[in-house]
Amino acid sequence: MTTKAIRGTFFDFTDDPWKHVGDEESSARFVSDGLLVIDDGIIVAFGDFDEVGPLYPDVSTTHIEHRIITPGFIDGHIHFPQTRVLGAFGLQLLPWLQKWVFPEEARYADREYARDGAVRFFDNILASGTTTVQAFTSTAPVCTEEFFEEATRRNMRVISGLTGIDQNAPDYFADTPESFYSNSTALIEKYHNVGRNLYAVTPRFAFGSSPEQMQKCEQLKAEHPDVWVNTHISENPHEIRGVLALHPECDDYLGVYEKYNLVGPKFSGGHAVWLSDDEFKRIHDSDASVTFCPHSNLFLGSGLFRLGKATDPDMRVRMSFGTDMGGGNRFGMLAVLDGAYKVGMINNTVLDGSIDPSRMNAAESERNKLSAFRAFYSITLGGAEGLYIDDKVGSFDIGKEADFVALDWKAGPPGSDWHAELIADGGDPVTVDDAANMLFGVMIVGDERAVAETWVMGEKAYQRADAVASTFARHFDPAL
Repeated sequence: MTTKAIRGTFFDFTDDPWKHVGDEESSARFVSDGLLVIDDGIIVAFGDFDEVGPLYPDVSTTHIEHRIITPGFIDGHIHFPQTRVLGAFGLQLLPWLQKWVFPEEARYADREYARDGAVRFFDNILASGTTTVQAFTSTAPVCTEEFFEEATRRNMRVISGLTGIDQNAPDYFADTPESFYSNSTALIEKYHNVGRNLYAVTPRFAFGSSPEQMQKCEQLKAEHPDVWVNTHISENPHEIRGVLALHPECDDYLGVYEKYNLVGPKFSGGHAVWLSDDEFKRIHDSDASVTFCPHSNLFLGSGLFRLGKATDPDMRVRMSFGTDMGGGNRFGMLAVLDGAYKVGMINNTVLDGSIDPSRMNAAESERNKLSAFRAFYSITLGGAEGLYIDDKVGSFDIGKEADFVALDWKAGPPGSDWHAELIADGGDPVTVDDAANMLFGVMIVGDERAVAETWVMGEKAYQRADAVASTFARHFDPAL
């Protein structure tokens, strides 16, 4: 076995900060000088350096200085074959899919094109500090194969599956219920629970899957009950009307997935912008989850996700955050937190009574405020809980896989270093509040430049270019 250790400043979570209103720091674990001991990619010890270090005197140790080390970021909703259409003029959801997305995703039926796209995709997410994704592929089995193969080469924890669509799409792109079922079955057998790969039955959305294809999804889930289910729900008003026209027997969007017995643990509904209160309750009751995708919700004009409703303590739903790249216009989860904060602040204003006193809901209004604690929980342990992989990743608990990111709180656009200078006298964080304030600055002012290193299963998978790193070294040594 190969045992190694990482020394540095660590920040992770032991609980949901929304459970600790007014005392959110009690949900976090901050170790200013800690040691993380890793054996074959698995965490075997973690704590203060002075306590853990003497237990491992001969272990090779890497000291990551002047960084805050958090668990690797978890992206709960991203589209692998949209890598090259990032930044295509938005429109709204349905015309955007027809104009830009379906033509590009169809190109991923070519293995070389898909393989090159996979390299670009994983390069970008690792450079953004993301170590786990739940991803959509396309209707071509080759696309899904190349996704899993590249993830395997990089030893990354991923959830994905063949993306089914057999209606309301161009003929050159649509599949059939039969091909979707047979190809999904073969892919489950080849990749599910092989290495760090997990499989999700993936109807793209209820507008794109016929009743016959939805029945095949139900059959696949029944035959393979331990797989995930990943889809979209209530993203866009036009989409919702289209879904209910196709399923007039259902009262709402969630009811379509319930009809085919897909809603329950390991079910993820992306976007969830227009869910009713009753749908939120049913998602809570079934222990299913939703994914908040602020960038694409704004870019495509879909709407404002009700973060305060999703975190209602009486019906808290499992939740991950997602880039939804390429509808989302960034690869990185730090940018997602910036967008999520702004969506939350708008919702906060709507509900605080300042616009319409009749709509005032002080508690829900407050839950929309995305502090650093709530934010980083949501892309680490909270995201893992939302995807039912918190036994594997999301924190520095012993027995979990050693995926983590080292953040440079002084790196980013001009001005980010001035924020950092105001905290801890410009030095390393010495308290949990120092660390939270620095992380808040990273998520609001920073970008991918703040990601100094990304580690996967205890191995360095990405390091910021030396030229960039040396530029910011001047903040620590004025003589440089």
